[in-house]
Amino acid sequence: MAQQMEVKVPDIGEFEDVAVVEVLVSPGDKVSAEQSLISLESDKATMEIPSPGEGTVAKVTVSVGERVSEGDVIVMLEAATSEAEPDSSAEENTASADPAPGTQASEDEPDGATVEVTVPDIGDFDGVEVVEVLVQVGDEVSEEQSLASLESDKATMEIPSSHSGKVTAVHIAVGDKVSAGAAVIAVAVSGARPADSSPASPSASPAPAQKPASESADTKTQSTPSEAEDSADRRGPPVSFDASTRKPGDVPHASPSVRREARQLGVDLQEVSGTGRKGRITSEDVRQFVKGVMSRKGSGTAIGGAAGNGLSLLPWPKVDFSKFGPVETRPLSRIQKISGANLARNWAMIPHVTQNDNADITEMEAFRKSQSEAAKAQGVKLTPLAFLIKAVVSALKEFPQFNASLDAGGENLVLKNYFHVGVAVDTPDGLVVPVIRDCDQKSLYQLASEVVEASVKARDKKLTATDMTGGCFSISSLGGIGGTGFTPIINAPEVAILGVSRSSMQPVWNGSEFTPRLLLPLSLSYDHRVIDGATAARFTGYLASMLTDIRRLLL
Repeated sequence: MAQQMEVKVPDIGEFEDVAVVEVLVSPGDKVSAEQSLISLESDKATMEIPSPGEGTVAKVTVSVGERVSEGDVIVMLEAATSEAEPDSSAEENTASADPAPGTQASEDEPDGATVEVTVPDIGDFDGVEVVEVLVQVGDEVSEEQSLASLESDKATMEIPSSHSGKVTAVHIAVGDKVSAGAAVIAVAVSGARPADSSPASPSASPAPAQKPASESADTKTQSTPSEAEDSADRRGPPVSFDASTRKPGDVPHASPSVRREARQLGVDLQEVSGTGRKGRITSEDVRQFVKGVMSRKGSGTAIGGAAGNGLSLLPWPKVDFSKFGPVETRPLSRIQKISGANLARNWAMIPHVTQNDNADITEMEAFRKSQSEAAKAQGVKLTPLAFLIKAVVSALKEFPQFNASLDAGGENLVLKNYFHVGVAVDTPDGLVVPVIRDCDQKSLYQLASEVVEASVKARDKKLTATDMTGGCFSISSLGGIGGTGFTPIINAPEVAILGVSRSSMQPVWNGSEFTPRLLLPLSLSYDHRVIDGATAARFTGYLASMLTDIRRLLL
């Protein structure tokens, strides 16, 4: 007579409150001994909980997203007996053979015979960690099919099956450490295998007898701290995962090694479709996803989001800073929130390169200062920025690819026949970039006047959206503050931005002697998809020559 029994989480080592990432059975399902019921995932390993015997699932007491520990009930099982009878055939086979690693048979096996598949000769590696188990009891496997993945500090290896047949037992679990000769699975052979298809290694040691599941769990529990730390070092930092933030059925199913690969490539596994068993995401799925993203139209699309929302990175660390000392919380300004998101997108999606150069502005500064009284009479303050705008316009005309933008598809360059220059303005609430329009049609005095007007509007918070759109190229000047160079972030959809630092008097060799010259540091960040390094160097050289001899601006 059938009776109900509770199936509980067995000893899973040091793990507690482990997330349920997959429920593999439903009420009414017939299950066999050792068939997986649920999958658990910690920050270090994926584990599957097997059924202790045959029967019918009466009730499933857990769901995806819940957390369980050793002893928690996961399934109510209707079974004729409370425990499955041990299968002695595997032990008998093990005891009667003395094979080479990788197989328990040196001759052809008849249909239905049970053989042990063991870890083959893996060279100098010993105590290698199991990072993925690819089969479970009841699966049909073919010869040379991968059964498990091992990972040392130098390589990742897959263990192939030496026979075709049905898996009757799995002797390893994720996190176990194995060496050559260790039992991997037991297979009920479905066909004969040629005797010479898997030659024995004369130096290999015989396979050990089958280990009970509890012994494997104890081995993991008794691992020394140094072994655990060494294993963590090989895997890299654990994947950050919080099942409580996921909706049921929304948890990506992948092994720790695949999660690590995805993290290294910046891939959000929720965006990847799994092709493995029961929708498991494989390493090949991750690689194909990356290839798909890189080949999509629109070079601005980023890994981890089809809409190009930026790279998929690890969550921002949550830290209670008050534990370390007094703190206060101050909200970001609206400008900081908006500009911060734009800057993060631009930095992540545009391949930035910065070209640095110096411009000799000795004569330019002498002329500017000589015109200060005349400018004051016109009601304007003639600053170096007005000269910079004039020189930039001349350079944009000479190098039109800098006065351009990529189209939405990322396949065409839109060349502009107008010259609107953005000027970064520092305000108490953050950085804003008003645009000075038609700079090619305005005098130095007009440009100086409009820069002052835009700066006043910015600090008074009176800039409109129109005042900050339509720019072709931007200038960010830190000359009034200091520094010798920096890397300005390109203001998309522009393809370049000029950073200007503080000028300084330096000795310059003129061929016969050192003379004092006023040098202005220029830092040009450019989009490497559109502009190459040689062109950028020519642009900054041309710009520097315009500033060195401003008479050339009249030519």
